[in-house]
Amino acid sequence: MQRYKKEWVVSLGLLVAAAVAGLIWGVYPAAPSPASKPIVPGDVAWMLTATALVLLMTPGLSFFYGGMVQRKNVISTMLQSFIAMGVVSLLWVIVGFSLSFGESLGGFVGSPATFFMFRGVGGATHADLAPTIPLALFALFQLKFAIITPALITGSFAERVRFMSYLIFIVLFTIFIYCPVAHWTWHPNGFLRQWGVLDFAGGTVVHMTAGFAALAGAVYLGPRKEHSPGSTHVPANIPFVLLGTGMLWFGWFGFNAGSALAANETAVLAFMTTNTASASAMLGWVLFDAVRGRRPSALGASVGAVVGLVAITPAAGFVSVGQSIAFGLIASVVSNLAVHRKSRTKLDDTLDVFPCHGVGGIVGMILTGVFADKVGLIHGGSALFIRHLLAILLVGAYSLLGSWLIYALTNAIITIRVRPEQEQAGLDLAQHAESYVA
Repeated sequence: MQRYKKEWVVSLGLLVAAAVAGLIWGVYPAAPSPASKPIVPGDVAWMLTATALVLLMTPGLSFFYGGMVQRKNVISTMLQSFIAMGVVSLLWVIVGFSLSFGESLGGFVGSPATFFMFRGVGGATHADLAPTIPLALFALFQLKFAIITPALITGSFAERVRFMSYLIFIVLFTIFIYCPVAHWTWHPNGFLRQWGVLDFAGGTVVHMTAGFAALAGAVYLGPRKEHSPGSTHVPANIPFVLLGTGMLWFGWFGFNAGSALAANETAVLAFMTTNTASASAMLGWVLFDAVRGRRPSALGASVGAVVGLVAITPAAGFVSVGQSIAFGLIASVVSNLAVHRKSRTKLDDTLDVFPCHGVGGIVGMILTGVFADKVGLIHGGSALFIRHLLAILLVGAYSLLGSWLIYALTNAIITIRVRPEQEQAGLDLAQHAESYVA
């Protein structure tokens, strides 16, 4: 620990500097915002609820991932999700929200000065971003998406990454990957939004960025010392996985239905399609396993349910509840095949983040281009479908290459991987001096 004491001192210094900057910056008046409209109380009540639901997904993810790793890495894996709630929350207030939703700089990123330190983010509505709820509530809702995205990536490099290097990675990924893609897709002047690309709740912004960053991490870091093609390990706690799945499914109603940003019929539609797609994917995964000679498993049912949630995310408010059945079934079969194909390679994506979130997000975006109400391919228009294919290529390439550079930069600042003897002992003891006892 003494060897790295300077790093922790620097980190504490940065936190103190942020606190001081917040005190100073708060003295200055906020810039005027676009003309606001009256608040709609029903929308506020729903969005407060949805925001809380989305936050619950990150602890749910920690149980989901923590139950799947080896016993000696349960705590470290769970903490990687939990700590994102702290790191990204502060980063979002300082500059993340501004980079994502600030005044657009050419449709590529928001101006860091627009909402720096949440200046101007208060109880009034915002004509462009939050017409019926306080801008502060919109910012908090979007924060929860930013929190879970780097947490999703952790499943790909689980069991071999140092805690401090992970903290640096979270900051760099959020600033240079998540925030720009959120701006492209969800800001009114973002270039993908201007193209007409539809991403209701994060198929590109959350799942594709996380999935491709996970792929880059698995390739850059290389396999665990104990990993070989076809090898498996005994999950530490399958009930943890089931608990995490339930929390994710529950929280996803806020994730998708909340993305309507109002208590209206679109939120109800997104709620229905979310539940139906997850149910379809869970059954599809289990039955597809059984048809191929594998035993139906709790782990398979859990992974299948999450894949269905991933796939319907970009389309939740744009397709019918009947079509959402196809979303879940198609995504579960494609991701199932991707998982088992990956298991025969040297790629060590520990918890199959890319086959589930990356591939699931791609499938969801493609199917959105096919089925989206009034503008999809089946309605006679090819424009949206083609633009979705281009968006997949752009977001995939940017996230993959950008994340690769971030891993390299992080490794230049501080070695990413733990030492072989620490990996052997387990990260719970080596990184945190704690151990999991069932």
